[in-house]
Amino acid sequence: MRAAEPTSKTSPDLPSPAEISARLLPWFDAHNRTELPWRRPGTTAWGVLVSEVMSQQTQVARAAPVWEAWMARWPTPADLADAPTADVLREWGRMGYPRRALRLQECARIVATEHGGVVPADPAELEKLPGIGVYTAAAVAVFHYGRRHAVVDTNVRRVVARLGGQSDAGTATTKADLAAAASLLPEDAPTAARVSVALMELGALVCTARKPECGTCPVSDTCGFSGQEVPAGPSRKRQRYKGTNRHVRGEVMALLRDADEPVERARIDAVWPDARMLDEAVSQLIAEGLIGTDESGRFELPSQ
Repeated sequence: MRAAEPTSKTSPDLPSPAEISARLLPWFDAHNRTELPWRRPGTTAWGVLVSEVMSQQTQVARAAPVWEAWMARWPTPADLADAPTADVLREWGRMGYPRRALRLQECARIVATEHGGVVPADPAELEKLPGIGVYTAAAVAVFHYGRRHAVVDTNVRRVVARLGGQSDAGTATTKADLAAAASLLPEDAPTAARVSVALMELGALVCTARKPECGTCPVSDTCGFSGQEVPAGPSRKRQRYKGTNRHVRGEVMALLRDADEPVERARIDAVWPDARMLDEAVSQLIAEGLIGTDESGRFELPSQ
């Protein structure tokens, strides 16, 4: 979909691409988080893809040091493709959802063998890779290759909704969200790419969920929600972890990551007092390929 001409509004509710660019980009140049390691000059498309997968369901501050260790050890898809899977899971550490590590290694093998080691620039091709959805595909195409695509995460959805006069967006990204974000992008692809990342940064740093800082927002004079209070709603409690299935799985994985050799079932049993929960967690981890057993029935991380 082509955006409207820069001199006119793209929608009665949203500012034009020219208005957004003129206000947002100078702010972004002054305030963007250049300390994020994947924003360093020279970061490859592979590095961007790894950063996006690691940042799913994980705080950026936790993902950053793991990303640096990964990229130092496996700087190319071929490097990760050839790595022992046990080493990959150990390097993933306690970031959670370790299936992401397996999907990244699967991606690496496909990129290395089917794409000559070059991460595709086309979102449609990127979405064919294991575990890569619409958001991550667009992020790689935009953040590394400088393409013109809407990159819509929770922060961008909130910013776009508020620009249009709403207090917040819905619970899931829709085609309407993608179209609304795309309508804010100028036609020039490199500029559009900068606007995409700037919208995300604005939502992360200024236009936050509960306490938007409208007084310091660079687009407040074109925002339909500027100066209004965020309506009170149900408290958003952090998802419980302690005592959950994820907790049990995490303890089993931690034991095996730290072990120098396969471990007996008795050591597995010692990590959690509830036998039913432990059996369920172990069965899931085996089914997902995250742990295995040797010839003696001892437990270990997968070798391949």
